Amino acid sequence: MLIAVGLVLGTFPVYGCATFLCFAAAPCLRLNAAVLQAVNQLSTPLQFALLIPFARVGWRVALPPSAPFALRLGAAALQAVSGWCMVSVPLGIVLYFVLLHLLRRSAWAH
Repeated sequence: MLIAVGLVLGTFPVYGCATFLCFAAAPCLRLNAAVLQAVNQLSTPLQFALLIPFARVGWRVALPPSAPFALRLGAAALQAVSGWCMVSVPLGIVLYFVLLHLLRRSAWAH
């Protein structure tokens, strides 16, 4: 769970917010805050690499193409966050169950 949560929160498209989200999630999910922050920091390159794709996904959903340019530009952060919610959260859930299965399977092998 620690890896899945760290990767999902570490790719949050608003720079700096991922750290606060990890600090908030650690006690709620009973995770080690230091290790969660380490996974968060390791996923920083992913955060920058996925910023534009998340914004494009959110752009298609949040605003119609006919919206004025100023409105589209002002809503860029909202679009990136909505794209992150639509992509990262479901993938994080899938990642959690895949890792859980793999770890249980490797534990049974030993």
